[in-house]
Amino acid sequence: MSDGLAAAAGSRFEPPATGTLGARGGPAPQCPSENDGSARKTEPEDQLVDSLESNTSQNRSQVGVLLNAGMTEDLKEKAGTLKDQEVSELEEKLPDQIQSLREKAAKITNYHVPQGAGDIIMIQSDHTGAVDILSAELETADLLGEQRKAQPPPLAPPTMWTTEKMKEFKAKMGKEKNGQMVVKRGEVVTVRVPTHPDGKCICWEFATDDYDIGFGVYFDWTTVTSTAITVQVSESSDEEDEEEEDEIEGLAPVGDVERGSKSYLRNRYSEVMPVYRRNSHREVQAGSHEYPGEGIYLLKFDNSYSLLRNKTLFFHVYYTS
Repeated sequence: MSDGLAAAAGSRFEPPATGTLGARGGPAPQCPSENDGSARKTEPEDQLVDSLESNTSQNRSQVGVLLNAGMTEDLKEKAGTLKDQEVSELEEKLPDQIQSLREKAAKITNYHVPQGAGDIIMIQSDHTGAVDILSAELETADLLGEQRKAQPPPLAPPTMWTTEKMKEFKAKMGKEKNGQMVVKRGEVVTVRVPTHPDGKCICWEFATDDYDIGFGVYFDWTTVTSTAITVQVSESSDEEDEEEEDEIEGLAPVGDVERGSKSYLRNRYSEVMPVYRRNSHREVQAGSHEYPGEGIYLLKFDNSYSLLRNKTLFFHVYYTS
């Protein structure tokens, strides 16, 4: 037995190597290392950090909500203050505006509404509330401006009469140098007679052989530079109008001479009497017109309606004082 103990004491105990089988043939248990201990320690630390970060973000959001709520309250208070200021300012200005409106209403009450034909227009400003009363007729006159002002005034009608002394008149005019002419078919002859500084009235007489002729008188409000009487011949009324428009903007008679020709007055021209067909082959046609001012009379002998016949014209133009 002592030998057995000695042998046991003399032998050394050696632990089985890692990865070797134990006495029962199973894997040997492994001892925990230092790394395993550190890993177990870091897990609760990470959980703590995550919890802190979550709490921090929640606190930040709560702080942001509180800040926003506080700013909203401040803005509401400021907006309310601004509204109160605006209301007070409007209340201060309101009496002045009311007084101004009363004054304008008094002016409108005393405004003289134009009488006569035409619509009345009332215009109110969106900003000031002012009301203007306009007459459509007067407004049109304002828009026309200088063109309306340049329109010549209407003239008094002429004095006209006839005589039966055809033979005597034709014989007398036949002896005059410029007392007779032929107005060809389709032609219009215009005799231009300036006002004379020594005269106050123009007079005319005319007659024709066998057939009638159209006759009318117009007045050109222009400066007279010569008292000489001139004659202008055109092949038709339209051509005559074009020639006159090329020289100056003026008269433009339109229509059939049998029905009477009304003229569109432009700028300087006034109508003394429109062009009508006159029985100048039966009676001497005569007339007179008092000078309306300085200018040139246009005596028109119109044969534009005749396509076949020429007309022999006897005429006499003079002035009286």
